[in-house]
Order: sequence, then structure tokens, then C-alpha cells
Amino acid sequence: MSSLIKASPTINTLAIVEAFRDLPDTRRKAGQRHEHTLYIALFTLVISAGCRGFISINDWLHSYQEELLATFCPAKNRSPSYSTIRRVLLSLDYKAYSLCLARFFEIAPLRGETIALDGKGLRGSYNLDTVSSTTESHPAIQLVTVYIVERGLILPIQPVDKKSNEITALPPVLKELAHRGVVFAFDALNTQKKLVSRLSPQAMII
Repeated sequence: MSSLIKASPTINTLAIVEAFRDLPDTRRKAGQRHEHTLYIALFTLVISAGCRGFISINDWLHSYQEELLATFCPAKNRSPSYSTIRRVLLSLDYKAYSLCLARFFEIAPLRGETIALDGKGLRGSYNLDTVSSTTESHPAIQLVTVYIVERGLILPIQPVDKKSNEITALPPVLKELAHRGVVFAFDALNTQKKLVSRLSPQAMII
């Protein structure tokens, strides 16, 4: 966890929290106890720890509660609840979140590197409507991962509209990265003529 918490110029402020300061807070003003940046920072740490799904997020928060309280010093010395983190994540702009992460880790592809793109469903992000449910049912969040193969690093993730598929999420990525002289790698689903025609002549395609 310490590798993701960098020293910040501001006293008592963690860089992992400040990294998400520009993300909009979509919550209602009434009843807010913590800043939304704290929820997103905790989510980032949870995923980095290898947790997948809302249940494992809750388990991780309980397991490291004392360490988290000492590190983040939240209001009233109370850590954010699992249910509130869940609500924040469901309304999170994942494209903007990914950009914040890339800036925080200073990630950028180099000429000649391979960029792998693949659509993924965020494991455990769906919710089924049951008798004990406290929130409405919803499908799993769909994303397109953008991965630098040689260094094992992830670039900003592209969200997929729930009424569409990963094909529509790829053009912005190709347009942004093709001029860097990288090699794109993706599965047969994305070998569309219209998709390829949008690349610059300098791009290489697998």
C-alpha cells in the first residue's frame, strides 16, 4: 500500500487523494461525511491489492481498518462505509478516473511499444435484484483496457456504453496513440475496415 502513497507538498495531504481532486462529486450534498476523493483513493488501493468485486472490497476495508484510519485520518476517525464507496463507484467517470491514474503514475507509451486493447467486464460490478437488495439491479460495468505489453502498465481505461460494445470505444484510443508510432494488438472482433481507416499512416497494426 505504501508504494501508492507518495509524499505531497501539502502537510497532512496524501498524493493518492489529491490525484482525484478534479473528478466531479456526483453525490447529494446532504449527509456527506467524507470527500469523494477519499472513496476513490481507497478503491484504487483495494484494486491494487488484488481485490475484485464489492464483497472483497468490504473485506479488505475491514481487514486494514486501523492502518487506513492512521494513514488517511478521515472525519470523526471513521472509515467510509462499503455501501457509500459502492455508490460512488457506480457513478464514477472511469475515463476521467483512468486519466487521473495515468498522470499520477506518469504513464505514457514509447515509440515501438505494443499496445494491447481488450474489452472486459468489471468482475463483481453487477447487482441482481433480490429480497435483501438495498440498491437497484444493474449489469456489469464494461471497459476496454489499454495495456503496454513490454512494461506491464495500464493506460487510461475506456468505458463502454451499456447499449453498445467495445468496438465503439476503440476509435478514440487509436486516434490518440497512433501518432506515437506504437504497435496495436487486439482480437479479431476489432479488425474492422472502418476502424483501420481512421489510423494515421505512421501506425502499425497487428
